[in-house]
Amino acid sequence: MKIFYAAAMAATALIGTTQFSAAQTAADVCPATLRMADTGIEGMGGLAEAFGPFAEKFQEVSGVKLEMFGLSNRTAAGTALQFEEVDLVFAGPSEFVLFAERNPDIEILFSINRPHYGTSFFVPADSDVQSLEDLRGKRVALKDVGSTSGHIFPSQMLVSAGLDLDRDLEIVMAGDARVAALVNGDVDAMGGGNRDIDDVTAFDPDFEYRVIAQSDVLPGDPIIMRGSLAEDCKAALREVLAANADALWTALIETPRNNDKFLDNDASLTFDMTADDYDIVREAYEAAGIELN
Repeated sequence: MKIFYAAAMAATALIGTTQFSAAQTAADVCPATLRMADTGIEGMGGLAEAFGPFAEKFQEVSGVKLEMFGLSNRTAAGTALQFEEVDLVFAGPSEFVLFAERNPDIEILFSINRPHYGTSFFVPADSDVQSLEDLRGKRVALKDVGSTSGHIFPSQMLVSAGLDLDRDLEIVMAGDARVAALVNGDVDAMGGGNRDIDDVTAFDPDFEYRVIAQSDVLPGDPIIMRGSLAEDCKAALREVLAANADALWTALIETPRNNDKFLDNDASLTFDMTADDYDIVREAYEAAGIELN
């Protein structure tokens, strides 16, 4: 695992001293309790299972309690940010640009960057499809509507290849059934995350599959702060969390859900991501002709 720190955090080299002073500052300038939601988890039980150890470590290093806040969907999360019902939201890249449309003053506390995070298109090894252009007239399975790697970027890649999403091919939003759809021959290709190939080969170990197109690495999952949170609180949180990034990362991936989602030999917890780093996601929406709503 690699931990990257923003240049502004260079003064935190003396971690023992910094941890005490930053924690004291965060406790002094932030609300006693910060409420955090996750756009991919519904219900308090799921939140506790995913973030229990992280919340405990967050409070230990910052002096601020992290309380889980259950929401029904990402739309509700954006509304909760807007009306200050939550202070932090664990989101995906697409959610960040969607929320920023309504809440332009939101900021990123930190993000989880994964070098394998991107979009790939897969076909059976014996398929006559060699490129995205060859998908004209074909059926293609994608993941869920709004998924960064499973919908937005696959759509952008298809449009960039000269295909009209409505006229030139049939898109099937297959969700978790996308792997079975490809293996069973219900579709000619599947667009999804780079690591989806692991699920494909596990589902069908006796057959081979090819990658016909792959995106660049995508921006990581951001932890978003509401814009109206006090500036000194934001700064104090960044300082103390960056100084204790290793311990926070260990706590975050302690749960099975987050271990499966984030653990990778080159995963990184970064504190220097800004809204500009997510412009590529906004541009993908525009290129694919998908409205930000």
